[in-house]
Amino acid sequence: MNAFTLLPFIVLIAAMFLMTRSAKKKQHQAAQMRNEMQPGSGVRTIGGMYATVKEVNEDTVLLDAGPGVDLLFAKNSIGAVLTDEEYNRIVHGIEHDLKSDAAVVPDDASSLTETDETDEPAAAAAASDDKIDLGKKDAAERGDDAILAAEDKADAAEAKAADESKKSDGESGAK
Repeated sequence: MNAFTLLPFIVLIAAMFLMTRSAKKKQHQAAQMRNEMQPGSGVRTIGGMYATVKEVNEDTVLLDAGPGVDLLFAKNSIGAVLTDEEYNRIVHGIEHDLKSDAAVVPDDASSLTETDETDEPAAAAAASDDKIDLGKKDAAERGDDAILAAEDKADAAEAKAADESKKSDGESGAK
C-alpha cells in the first residue's frame, strides 16, 4: 500500500481522537462543577429553571424553587452553577453596581432646584412670579403663522393639481 492512500485514514482517526478528547474534557468540567455545588448557591437546570441549592446528595440535588417549593433533581440535570451576582440579576432583577461610590441621581428634581441661603438674590428671583421669556410666541403670532402655513399648503396643492391636469389633457404616448 502506498502512503498517500493511508493519509486520509490517518487524518480521520486523528480528527476523531481530538473530538472525543474535547468532549471528555467538557464532561469532566461539568462533573467537577456539579461536585463542587454547595447549599445556598444558585443554579440553572438543563430545562432552564433557576433555583437555589438546598441539599446536595451523592446522585441527587434538592432545590428550593420558591417559598415552600422544594424539588428533587438528578445531579446530571444541573446545567450551570451561577455566581451570586448573576443569580440575583436573573432571578431578582438586582443589578450589581460596579461604581458604588458614584453619586446617586435623585428620582425627583427637588434637590436639583434647591439654592443656597448665601445666594439670596437668586433665591428671590426664583421665588418671584414674574413671567420669564422662554422664546415662545404669543397666541396671536402663532395663529398668524398657522394661517400662513395653511395658505402655503393650499397653494402647493393647487399647483400640483394644475400640473396633473396639464398632463392628462395631452395625448398619451401609449399605443
